[in-house]
Amino acid sequence: MQAPDPWGERLPRKLGLASTVAVLVGSTIGSGIFRTPAEIAGHIDDLTLFVLAWVAGGAVALAGALTVAELAILYPRSGGIYVYLREAFGKLPAFLFGWAELLILRPAAYGAIAVTSAEYLLRTLKVDGAAPLLGPLSRAQVVAVAMIATVAAVNRRGVEFGAIVQNISTALKVAALLGLVALGLLLAPEPATAAPAVAPPAADGAFVLAMVAILWAYDGWCDVGFVSGEVRDPQRALPRVFILGTAAVVALYLAANFVYLRVIPLEQMAGAPLVAADVAAALIGPIGTTLVAAAVMISTFGTLNGSMMTGPRVFYAMAEDRLFFRRLAQVHPRHGTPSASIVLGAALGIVFVSVRSFAELAGQFVIGIWPFYALSVAAVFVLRRRRPELPRPYRTLGYPWVPLLFLAASVFLLGNYAWSQPREFVVDCAVVLSGVPVYWLWSRRAPTAEDRGENPAARA
Repeated sequence: MQAPDPWGERLPRKLGLASTVAVLVGSTIGSGIFRTPAEIAGHIDDLTLFVLAWVAGGAVALAGALTVAELAILYPRSGGIYVYLREAFGKLPAFLFGWAELLILRPAAYGAIAVTSAEYLLRTLKVDGAAPLLGPLSRAQVVAVAMIATVAAVNRRGVEFGAIVQNISTALKVAALLGLVALGLLLAPEPATAAPAVAPPAADGAFVLAMVAILWAYDGWCDVGFVSGEVRDPQRALPRVFILGTAAVVALYLAANFVYLRVIPLEQMAGAPLVAADVAAALIGPIGTTLVAAAVMISTFGTLNGSMMTGPRVFYAMAEDRLFFRRLAQVHPRHGTPSASIVLGAALGIVFVSVRSFAELAGQFVIGIWPFYALSVAAVFVLRRRRPELPRPYRTLGYPWVPLLFLAASVFLLGNYAWSQPREFVVDCAVVLSGVPVYWLWSRRAPTAEDRGENPAARA
């Protein structure tokens, strides 16, 4: 009989170091680095500011990873941010994070990523993805539904099967980016001419909008915490995963942007929405466009798989606390997965894909996860004061300045977003706060840990 998990986790620990790194890297690198630089160039037309924005985004992501790694070894449990918020601030903030994930963030991720992957697959096959296929659903939507169902079936079968898909797709997407960087360094004749310097655009909010897009491209560094309850030897593995995985993503992104700028001048990049494809075509001809389309398809499919590995664990953790349907906390007796939560996640993504009007709200909610990121980083300060006795094999590098840097960036980002996009900010807040009455309804029926016969110290 298997010994009880020291942290009270019921899901089996099957993920090794390499697979866990693949979850972080694969969940972060999607279509963003292939397309986002053109969007950033539309906001920032000064070369120095363009580069500084990408460096700043990488520094913020790395500061977050350095900090959250400490939380992950304190509570290597399924649910990640949900667990950190619960332990530091109580169940209401944790539930509001789960509510946002349930209502918008996770279905938005599944739907948007799946549609992107489907569109690039059909483009690679030279098929019109916008053509209708099943009633109001286009070919791309139907393929996206099939992709969501596929990754759900794989991950329901076992986390090790999801890890195989993640390892392969991550290796392919990293190889594609490294190949593009190598081609740029070898074949680009000389660096592109820099655009003339202009006044910083921060005053009109352009720089802030650019940072929102950049941080969205870096988003994913925290997702691996959702599956930390299934990581082997978590106190040794998780700090390495957070730090090395995030640093690798930052290095890849900066290298890719360096090559983009060698081939396409910044003043022309804003008119090249598929910038990676344009760079590849300039380097190796029309075949480059097809290869990049295939790379984006593989990259986004891997991101979809990673999101399906991680997201349902939040619903599972909520259900374990009796703050969601208890059935979602069931562990499949043979596969050892939260199968009902995975099915729910897939169903939400399919609804997102099928209802186009939902996409606008999801797009407005991109910033919605940042208050929870900030609270997670703030949890390090709270838990060091409240639970100083807990063993910390890893302590945040650069504490307290590194977490303070992340918190300052979060306040700056959210404050400027509220100032420049007040309507969207109000919508974001309203969606999150709509979970408060739901929480009170659920919490009235939620027993304590002692009522469930659990040992509260097992969480420590």
